Amino acid sequence: MAASVLGWALQAARQVVSSPCTRQARSYYVDWRMLRDVKRRKLAYEYADERLRINAIRKNTILPKELQEVADKEIADLPRDSCPVRIRNRCVLTSRPRGVKRRWRLSRIVFRHFADHAQMSGIQRAMW
Repeated sequence: MAASVLGWALQAARQVVSSPCTRQARSYYVDWRMLRDVKRRKLAYEYADERLRINAIRKNTILPKELQEVADKEIADLPRDSCPVRIRNRCVLTSRPRGVKRRWRLSRIVFRHFADHAQMSGIQRAMW
């Protein structure tokens, strides 16, 4: 009984005194850059099959040059954001574009904060 009350009190205190980068309390994207990247990911997914087919025709040296030129025009007519090269890995909490740990999709700063405060299971600081 006392342990559950203590646990509840600690949880309530964490919610009141939590820092801004401990959890995402919004239901929308962090900023417009993150929204733009999400749109690019959706477009890249939608056009992936078509882009693969056209690129195979473009890069096939056995086919006639006229057919390769038509494929070049077709690939140019696709939306620019459908190209997977334009996708940028961003931190899901802060939308920071650099220093993102790909496995967790967190920036190095947020990752270190979570690791320091034991908010990521299996992650701890190196001590020797």
